[in-house]
Amino acid sequence: MELSALRSMLLAHPGAEETYPFGPEILVLKVAGKMFALVSWQEEPLRLSLKAEPQQALLWRELYPSVQPGYHLNKQHWNTVRLDNSLDAQLISDMIAHSWQQVVAGLPKTKRLALQGAGDRDCRTQ
Repeated sequence: MELSALRSMLLAHPGAEETYPFGPEILVLKVAGKMFALVSWQEEPLRLSLKAEPQQALLWRELYPSVQPGYHLNKQHWNTVRLDNSLDAQLISDMIAHSWQQVVAGLPKTKRLALQGAGDRDCRTQ
């Protein structure tokens, strides 16, 4: 997957913003100041870390060899995905949406409602 396509997927979520709090080699996507994705954009292949509900995180790890426990993150809640073309774009998009939803679900109600008004996506967890 190309970095430009990945950035488009990530930034399509309401309130998503790019930051570089850990230096220029790690692109961090946040919503309402909370991380929902980290991209090691200089890695080959790209590596994408995403938040997940713990049972879902384990399931994805069992099903897909390119999904591993989060690198330098809480391994119960984060996965790192090696974007080596073994996963289709729709699955990656679904994982990104799940991560965004996990973060938004933990926000105060006023912030959740503001994000719901900013886009057509359902900000509640599925």
